[in-house]
Amino acid sequence: MRRLFGSLPATTSEPGSLGVTLDTALINQLRAVLRGAPTTESELRQLWQSADGWARALQGQIAGSERRLRMLARGPSPPLAKIAPELQRIETLRPQLTEMNRLLADLERRARELRAGWLIDSNQAGDPRAQA
Repeated sequence: MRRLFGSLPATTSEPGSLGVTLDTALINQLRAVLRGAPTTESELRQLWQSADGWARALQGQIAGSERRLRMLARGPSPPLAKIAPELQRIETLRPQLTEMNRLLADLERRARELRAGWLIDSNQAGDPRAQA
């Protein structure tokens, strides 16, 4: 079986940058597994952990921007120059988080399908009637 995964690269974003994008390598790996690429249980777990970590990072970045917006709104006249980048950041990150959550849900379904197939295959391999 060809190896689908190596070590996953670090995320492509820099802390505090507004141009945060989904980690392309991670997204490509998720989509490959969802399209039916061969994978192992270990690779499924590694992929899940990486995707879940990326989703949590996105959630944290959104929460940080929302927190900064609340602090800015407390002032008598919040500076638009400070509000606009936070709103833009949230606007950029929310669709990415939505996509990652959808991919994670799809990965859960795919993992159940694969595990069920592996169990059926292992049961049939041990059943002499299945080999006849």
